[in-house]
Amino acid sequence: MNQPAHHHTAPTAAPARVGQGTAVEQSRAAAEVQAAVVVAQQCPRNPAASIAEMEQVCTQQALAEKAFYSFRRAGSTITGPTVHLARELARCWGNLQYGLVELRRDDEYGESEMQAFAWDVQTNSRVSNTFIVPHRRDKKKGEGSEKLTELRDIYENNTSNGSRRVREAIFSVLPGWFVDRAVQTCRATLNGGGGVPLPQRVADAVKAFEGLGVTADRIEAKLGRTSAKWTEHDVTELGILFGSITRREISVEDAFPPPRVTAEEITGSEPPATGPGDVAWPEAVQPGAGGQP
Repeated sequence: MNQPAHHHTAPTAAPARVGQGTAVEQSRAAAEVQAAVVVAQQCPRNPAASIAEMEQVCTQQALAEKAFYSFRRAGSTITGPTVHLARELARCWGNLQYGLVELRRDDEYGESEMQAFAWDVQTNSRVSNTFIVPHRRDKKKGEGSEKLTELRDIYENNTSNGSRRVREAIFSVLPGWFVDRAVQTCRATLNGGGGVPLPQRVADAVKAFEGLGVTADRIEAKLGRTSAKWTEHDVTELGILFGSITRREISVEDAFPPPRVTAEEITGSEPPATGPGDVAWPEAVQPGAGGQP
């Protein structure tokens, strides 16, 4: 009786030797993980102290100005807390580790396999996300993407994509109420403007956007009111938008779409004025045309 042939796949070849530095790093990493768990159990966090430190750092203008992002998607503006705020909250909360690791780089297929993680070593709550980052960068809207070949460009592209996953991993591990309270404190800090009077903040905002090529009338068109009527909330949102533009999270064109041009503005003609009760008759059916009464 014939027996089916068994095909054995050769195991993946292991490195012939492991360098001393690699072996030391492997042992150090394992010992570091064990030590982190032990320290977290022996020195648990103090929630009251964590909240106090969070509120103290969120009242700093420098952090509040980097605490939010803004970008356009599907015709609407999306805002939220940035990775800068996430990292600061992780430090305040304590006993929390996070990071971004490049697991594999494939230059032939032009992609990197990455992993973002956050781990609360005290509660043993861990979130990780493994994803693929193509070595490509989007161009302007409608122009497709370009392939990245320079090592620096690939590194920056991987870091940019990975930082968003790290942010979400940290926020998944942190208590929701802790994050919400930090967001409210940062917004209150931005609304306060560091004690600068509102008229001065309005003038500073207009001047800052002029440096990006955005005139005051374009800002007024976006907000729907003149600069004399801007509120603290308006100036705060403009500050968040300005930071997102400088960080290249959103383009000036997406943030301030140019006004639509009508056909009359292109041709320089104006539609004929009609009085009350006048009817704009088509030429072919105007009274008296074509022998009609």
